[in-house]
Formats: sequence, C-alpha cells, structure tokens
Amino acid sequence: MNANLFQLEGKTAVVIGGTGELCGAMAEGLAAAGAEVVLVGRSEEKAAARLATIKEAGGKAYFLSADVNARASLESLRDEVVARSGKIDILVNGAGINSPTPFLEIPEEEFDRILQTNTKAVFVACQVFGAYFLDNKIPASIINIGSMSGVTPLSRVFTYSMTKAAVHNLSKNLAREWAPHKIRVNLLVPGFFPAEQNRKVLTEDRVAQIMGHTPMKRFGEAQELIGATLLLASNEASSFITGTELIVDGGFASMTI
Repeated sequence: MNANLFQLEGKTAVVIGGTGELCGAMAEGLAAAGAEVVLVGRSEEKAAARLATIKEAGGKAYFLSADVNARASLESLRDEVVARSGKIDILVNGAGINSPTPFLEIPEEEFDRILQTNTKAVFVACQVFGAYFLDNKIPASIINIGSMSGVTPLSRVFTYSMTKAAVHNLSKNLAREWAPHKIRVNLLVPGFFPAEQNRKVLTEDRVAQIMGHTPMKRFGEAQELIGATLLLASNEASSFITGTELIVDGGFASMTI
C-alpha cells in the first residue's frame, strides 16, 4: 500500500467559501496534507483565524478576496493564484446561502440571490477554472459542495434545495465531459452540520426531526469532512472516482422508517 496516498505536497488548492465553517475545516485538512491552500471569500477578518490555525500547524495558506458572483472577479482570482503559486490543482466550490422562507412568501429577490450564489457561481467557477485545467492539461480535482437536498428534497428550504439539485446535475455532467482529460468532478455531500448558513433553520422541532432520521443521533462536526475531502482531492487515492456523491451524513440517507 502506498503510504503517501493522501499526501498533497506540491499541490495548490483553491477553496471558495474557505472563510466559512465547513470549507474552512476542509481547508485545514488540505493544508495538513501538504497542499498550499488559498482561502477565498470576502472577509479577511473571517479568514485570519483560519489562516493562523493552518500556519501554526505548519501548513501553507493565504487569503484572497473575491466576489463569487462576478466572472471577472473569479478570473482575476485564478490568474492571481497562478502568478503566486505557479499552478492550481484542486478547486473546492463551497459558497452557499440559505433561507427558510415559506414557499408562497419567497420574494423574487431572495430567489435570485440564492440561485446566483448556490448555482450560477458554481457554474461560472467551473467554467473559469475548468478552462484553465483543460488548457494546461492539468489532471485536476473539482469538489463541488452538494447537499442532502440535492439527493432528495428537504422541507422548508425550497430555493436552496432546487439550487443544490442543479449543482448535483451539473457536477455529474462535467464529470462525464471532462473524464477523458483527467479532470475529476465530484460532490462532497454533508448531512446536517450546524453552520452559519443553516442555523436559522434549525428550530427545536426541526432538530428533533433531524435526530429522528439520523442513526448516529447527532450533528456532524466540521472536522469530519476532512477525510472525504482528502479522498476526493488526491489523484492517487481517487484516480477512478468521478461523478460521485460522497455523502457524509451519520446515516441520514439510509434511514426510511
């Protein structure tokens, strides 16, 4: 067995949404495995603590601000990372927002905002970075952050569920399209992990429903996404894995009655 199967020395990973709780933990894991990590977000303040943790552990990382909803901003991001780090090998698409608004009360502005961030931003990032990978013949890994609502509809989060279903479909289509070019596209699908974007949805009765449907009877912890991240990021560990939904959910998806 290759002891270095999950090592990412010499790789550069761009983590969009890396200033958030879940993708921030994933970024820590990538750095611990040897990758140089680029945390992407809007707030340098939010990134500071994560960068400190990574660097204290001996990892390499830096922060770049970008507007994921603007193609020009993502193109500038890509070019700056290449200029600074030499190349890009891994893209994590983790930006996302949510809202619990009842269906008949969802305003178009809210719908458009969630659709833009959760779906269009992922679409554009895959174009911007995918073109770079193809043009430079880089055997890359794209990890799009999916959702249990992309696997099966979840109540109360109508727009979010719709946008995530689109991301699942897009990821599988790209996996098929780019497989001959050694560009792997997969979905990392968290179950229920308390984070900034979903805390307002986690009412007492909602939590009871989730626990009743989760065999492990608890929420996930952000660090528990690291193993799945390293599997999908490593070309050695997951050389024959593309177009898959890697679910990390404490058994939620296996529960029926």
